[in-house]
Amino acid sequence: MTTLPDGCHGIDIGGTKIELVSFDAALREVHRERVATPGHDIMAFSQAIHTLVRNGDAVLGARAPVGIGLPGITDTFSGRQLSTNVPALNGRQARKLLEHMLDRPVVFGNDCQCFALCEAAGGAADGSPTMFGAILGTGAGGGYCAGGKLLRGRNGIAGEWGHWSVSASLLARHGLAALDCPCGKAGCTERYVSGPGMSTLHRHFGGDGAEPLALAARANAGDALAARTLDTHLDLLGQAMAGIVLAFDPHAIVLGGGLSNLPHLYERLPDAVQSHLLRGVQAPPILPPRFGDAGGARGAALLLRQQLNDSEP
Repeated sequence: MTTLPDGCHGIDIGGTKIELVSFDAALREVHRERVATPGHDIMAFSQAIHTLVRNGDAVLGARAPVGIGLPGITDTFSGRQLSTNVPALNGRQARKLLEHMLDRPVVFGNDCQCFALCEAAGGAADGSPTMFGAILGTGAGGGYCAGGKLLRGRNGIAGEWGHWSVSASLLARHGLAALDCPCGKAGCTERYVSGPGMSTLHRHFGGDGAEPLALAARANAGDALAARTLDTHLDLLGQAMAGIVLAFDPHAIVLGGGLSNLPHLYERLPDAVQSHLLRGVQAPPILPPRFGDAGGARGAALLLRQQLNDSEP
């Protein structure tokens, strides 16, 4: 494994916050800082990254290389970012912009893939031959790792399950329409199983669209509408996770994002997944994350080291 004598920085970019973590050569955390994500202003966004890296350099005493987890998908041909949760990046050549601004070695990955790598290497799925990290937050995405190494695929999008389509029969079962998605498609899984998706389901059933933690508390207190929302969400999420099992057959699934804090997912989701699987196929363990919200930046640093290793002769 390549070591970085002066350490490195990992940056996790999300819809609400940007977090930088600086690591020494042994990947021990020495500095952490987070700021709110400038939603629409690309100049403010770029300046926030520049300031975070400058502050991290001051702690390390060196201009250290940077791993960055970007939300969304990078167009293979144009280099432009499709990022529904960070409008400032949407349609822009974000990688080129940040490389030029930082003027140092920079490695980019999808933020959800960085989460998966973090949980595969030293995290909840450490030692598992294969694993899938599934983010359930503002959106839904993920990554697939084998032998503690992230596998990204031809277009770099392996694990982008949030934009799989929900089956028409499942939507009909719950009286749901194929909702438009900011990606340009309709009926994407993300629109129903993410945090905002759960709130959308609650509104669909006549509720006020409360946040997921509040809905879980209401359901526990006997609120029938909240309970119906959670049951529907579990059915939709169960089908999506069954698709992950059929596509990747991971030895473990680790949940991330805000919904990973809901205890009922670990209690009830395995059965929901099993109900959508072929007879004889067993759902893998579904685990809470070890690093939680802190995993994205660590995963970005791990991806930096992985890419440097892959480029060595």
